[in-house]
Amino acid sequence: MVSVLPVPTLDHVVVNLRDRIDEGAEAYRRLGFTLTPRGYHTLGSMNHLAMFGTDYLELIAAKPDDDSRPEIMAASSGLNGLVFASEDADATYQALRAVGVPIDPPQQFSRPVMVGDRMLDATFRTTRLPGGSVPAGRLYFCQHLTRHLVWRDEWRHHPNGAIGVARAVIAAEDPSRLGELFRRMFGTETVRQTDEGCSLLLGLSRFDVVTPGALWEMFGHAAPDSRGRREYMAALTLRTLSLDAAELALEHGGIKGVDRVGTSVLVPASEAFGVTLEFSV
Repeated sequence: MVSVLPVPTLDHVVVNLRDRIDEGAEAYRRLGFTLTPRGYHTLGSMNHLAMFGTDYLELIAAKPDDDSRPEIMAASSGLNGLVFASEDADATYQALRAVGVPIDPPQQFSRPVMVGDRMLDATFRTTRLPGGSVPAGRLYFCQHLTRHLVWRDEWRHHPNGAIGVARAVIAAEDPSRLGELFRRMFGTETVRQTDEGCSLLLGLSRFDVVTPGALWEMFGHAAPDSRGRREYMAALTLRTLSLDAAELALEHGGIKGVDRVGTSVLVPASEAFGVTLEFSV
């Protein structure tokens, strides 16, 4: 049987809080996000989610003095995970392995979710590119076995009007390296050359891989600190229902350095735990 390459589809993006989950959750509430109650993975990590229409933003952290998720503490704060959707983690693993993409076998885990007066387990199967294979951060696929416990309407309404992830921006001195990896993962037609580097098209979103200079041109002083990093996940563009709503939520949250430029509102990385946030209509 011939393996079929996965279709590039965004599941969620991950912001690393390291061991500062209380501070990070408070910062993202002030940024105008409605967060899910704190979750505790059977793998040992903790999280909060900002749920959107078909994707979401995950805030992840390690428990203090717990080394069960060493990759969390080994990475900087900020955008550190880009996660593709999979309907079958085992099939995704076999397809990528067949074309020579480094990939770890699927792993199943869960976290408890309170629904009404019942505690239920949200369960996932993931298959990941091995740690260190992508210097920019973590890339993996997630299969949801209990979608109804994750995408719940009471968690999808945000004061800042956010309804989805429009793009993620990765800075790399050689964008073609990541572009070639994406071509192997999803097929040559999914990656487009751009003036700044390349772009992976996925569903209603895209991943732009740009040079550090191009990143500075895009975001200026709002960009993350790049010192000591040659390749890193840098920024998120979020669709909002209203730029005015986004600005008002940020003002109420006391967020500093917010700048409205054309059809977007820019939040500096220093206000969002190391990732530049752009709200756009």
